[in-house]
Amino acid sequence: MSQAPPPTPGPSTAGPPAQHTDGVVRVEHLTKTFGSGPGAVHAVHDLSFEVRPGRVTGFLGPNGAGKTTTLRMLLGLVAPTSGTATIGGRRYDQIERPAHVVGAALEAASFHPGRTARDHLRVYAPQVGVPDSRADEVLALVGLAEVAKRRVGGFSLGMRQRLALATTLLGDPPVLLLDEPANGLDPEGIAWLRGLLRALAREGRTVLVSSHVLSEVEQTVDDVVIIARGQLVHASSLPDLARLARPRVSVVSPDAAALDALVAAHGWTVGASGRDGDAASYELLDVSAAQVGAAAFGGRVELHRLAGQDVGLEDLFLQLTAAPAQQTSAEAPAPGPGPAPVPSSTAPQTDAPAGGER
Repeated sequence: MSQAPPPTPGPSTAGPPAQHTDGVVRVEHLTKTFGSGPGAVHAVHDLSFEVRPGRVTGFLGPNGAGKTTTLRMLLGLVAPTSGTATIGGRRYDQIERPAHVVGAALEAASFHPGRTARDHLRVYAPQVGVPDSRADEVLALVGLAEVAKRRVGGFSLGMRQRLALATTLLGDPPVLLLDEPANGLDPEGIAWLRGLLRALAREGRTVLVSSHVLSEVEQTVDDVVIIARGQLVHASSLPDLARLARPRVSVVSPDAAALDALVAAHGWTVGASGRDGDAASYELLDVSAAQVGAAAFGGRVELHRLAGQDVGLEDLFLQLTAAPAQQTSAEAPAPGPGPAPVPSSTAPQTDAPAGGER
């Protein structure tokens, strides 16, 4: 299988979209409750966010946060209890020739093990309304041209992920909704996927990528929408999210009284503190090790430990999505403002092998 850099998407034989779309994915006060009474499951609650074209947006949250349910409501596969989910201002069932407007790859996609990769795509081509030649175009785009004649039953999980992505691209849609597309890809495959998604966004497409691991997508996305327990906890650009990370400093002194006085004099925010005999230890927030070290030197306070502990994006993500009882002393920021193949929704079920794709 080719691991060459992804080709530039460029012109295709898919034809023009059925109707103009501004490419904006908009979720407004979306709620989904399964069941009723004490056993009701509130999968999504009053969720609102917006995804803009020309950018890759990470739709992030732990497993069970409501990401897949939200995507399924966008695609008309699950009816919302209340609220709206639209693509280009229309519900999915209002879009003419939807595979030419939105492409989606959800976790439940399946493949007939006896079909070749090319034949799999040729099954969907008439449903999408594109010629068979489009199958070879998208196979080349996802790096599967060399295995076009191989049966899908012998594909690795990563190769199946690529084939699912190829299916979403058959109609050359301006909007892509991808649920955990990096699952099963090795590091080289993840780098390849990153390049392809960036290239698609540069063409002006709207790309929404779900994941439960921020580190998996942080080199790919421009914006983030983070949810937990079915609710929005943060939405912003990736740089704005990074600015929320709070630096920490761990400091220990054998002179507890002197260190107490130093911390109080400078008004540093204390994340945690401890005592061990005459010694004191502190975890200080929003200050650098250099600042604490300079202050200690000026105040003639003996230190036995001084270590900066910058909070990475993954740590911040865990803080934002932690259950309320698990929140650390560094409180999660308040929610910020908000910045499918779609043959998969109509795909015939096939006898995929056990342990299939996703």
